[in-house]
Amino acid sequence: MIGFDEALALIQREVAVLPARTCAAPDAVGLVLASDVCSGEDLPPFDNSAMDGFALRIGSEPLAVGAELDVAGAQAAGDTHAIATSGAWEIMTGARLPDGLDAVIPVEQVEVLVRDGADRPLRIRTTAVVEPGQHVRLRGEDVRTGACILKAGTRIEAPQLMLLAALGVAQVRVRPAPRVALLTTGRELVDDPTRTLASGEIRNSNGPYLAQRVRDAGAQLVLRETVSDDADAFLAALQRALAAGAEVVLSTGAVSMGRYDFVPDALRRIGACLHFHKVRIRPGKPLLFASLPGGQLYFGLPGNPVSSAVGLRFFVEPALRVLLGLAPERALRVPLAAAFNKRAALRFHLKGGLELDQHGQLQARVLPGQESFRIAPMAQANCWIVLPDTAASPAAGAMVDVYGLGHWLPPQLDEVMT
Repeated sequence: MIGFDEALALIQREVAVLPARTCAAPDAVGLVLASDVCSGEDLPPFDNSAMDGFALRIGSEPLAVGAELDVAGAQAAGDTHAIATSGAWEIMTGARLPDGLDAVIPVEQVEVLVRDGADRPLRIRTTAVVEPGQHVRLRGEDVRTGACILKAGTRIEAPQLMLLAALGVAQVRVRPAPRVALLTTGRELVDDPTRTLASGEIRNSNGPYLAQRVRDAGAQLVLRETVSDDADAFLAALQRALAAGAEVVLSTGAVSMGRYDFVPDALRRIGACLHFHKVRIRPGKPLLFASLPGGQLYFGLPGNPVSSAVGLRFFVEPALRVLLGLAPERALRVPLAAAFNKRAALRFHLKGGLELDQHGQLQARVLPGQESFRIAPMAQANCWIVLPDTAASPAAGAMVDVYGLGHWLPPQLDEVMT
């Protein structure tokens, strides 16, 4: 049995960053940038109006209330370049500011003195002071040409896609989503939620949970199967997973020391290299990590639901981060809301609630029901609380490591606690 840090180092030693590829920006949503993106344009691309109103030339001094000006032209969004030689110009939001003008007064702050037959303003009077540069969006005020707008390691989501589109970035370099297969083992497992359970059967809760968490982590699930407690059936399913292109294979169950815990021996039969089997953690101690003959990664997670969740969160997800070219994850450091009785010198992974105390300060609370079979508290937790592998029991106020439910799922504060 090895410690957590040693286990993580062995995993990281066996994982290599996936090669980058180029794709269209809209197809990159959910993927991670492999290289920085720099702007080839200014944003905005020209000085433009932030308001419907009138563009003026006032220089460095405010224009007083009551100034009267002739309206020399009009500019709407999409109109081409114009040059103003005198007077005010009627202007719409987003319209390019005519050369020579440098401020905009909103339409609500002018009085129209004269209109033509088509109801267009010909002469106006200001009813408010106009400050230099007001209501003008300057060229490059948001992004300058050559600026790095997105760093390598950024996940592309809607805001990043908006920025790429605004700057005319058509293609980006990304890491592909790691391909993952999931095998849940156990003759007692029932996948059909509508089927009445026979004696000794249980519903397969690990499968749906892990499948969704794999997707949440930025991976592509290429195969999901449930297999019985039979080594040959398991190895056949493993071959189907590899044929589907899996780069990482996860299994649940059959990794402990019982009669039906066949996974370690089955892996040895096909020439896999077992790097470790059992880690000094709770829950999830029987966790197994191996390299398959083709170089694929294999994680054997324990069958208890919370044990499998811990294995995915703290062993598989760090491997996925390496594949995606991401830096190691960092924990939040938060005071513990109440003392916790730590009964063993193991690294503990606890279902937790990140909350606000009566002073509005963050604190982490260990939830009741920490047993590895108890699923209901998982639905109440908004974070994982991690305690180091010492025998010391932390007191209230002790600083502890807090992680989100997934590496891209930060803790969410559901309510204010008192």
